[in-house]
Amino acid sequence: MTESAEYLRDEPFEPEVLQSDRVYKGWVWDVRSDRVRYGDGEIVREYVAHTGAVAILALDDEDRVLLIQQYRHPIRHRDWELPAGLLDVDGEAPLDAARRELAEEADLVAAHWEPLVSSWTTPGGNDEMIHIFLATGVAAASSAHDREDEEADIRVEWVPLADAVDAVLGGRMHNGILSIGVLAAAQRLRDRG
Repeated sequence: MTESAEYLRDEPFEPEVLQSDRVYKGWVWDVRSDRVRYGDGEIVREYVAHTGAVAILALDDEDRVLLIQQYRHPIRHRDWELPAGLLDVDGEAPLDAARRELAEEADLVAAHWEPLVSSWTTPGGNDEMIHIFLATGVAAASSAHDREDEEADIRVEWVPLADAVDAVLGGRMHNGILSIGVLAAAQRLRDRG
């Protein structure tokens, strides 16, 4: 990153919230409706109140990335994704959640972890922040996790990172978190030369 680009950053802005109501209590997420003073008036915004999440870009010694494919009901697809999960354990740090999710979804552990990139997934509709970690030195976990529902038939593939980048840029894989992760990892590897 060049020094001249340091000015490019998101800007915190907190207008007065006049009223905030939970309009739907879900199994995993709630929906809130906020009445906010904005400019000379008021606006109402509804959004999913999200716990936050982590994702893992696991990279092996051959520059292959671990992808999982599973059914996602809202989009009626079995999309390719990075292993990921919710920040739903009280007090658990994002890195610890990432370690847990890699073991739960792929039966893997990693020797080296570093933050890769963080992103608000859909800031117009939810407040989810996802933290993507780069995991290297990957090995099989000591035990396998039991899986059910959509996770019971997860497909796991090690794919060359360059092929994943091509699939994202070619419009063949559409998962936003996967897209951000593989593009950020490719750039990180280029920067390391």
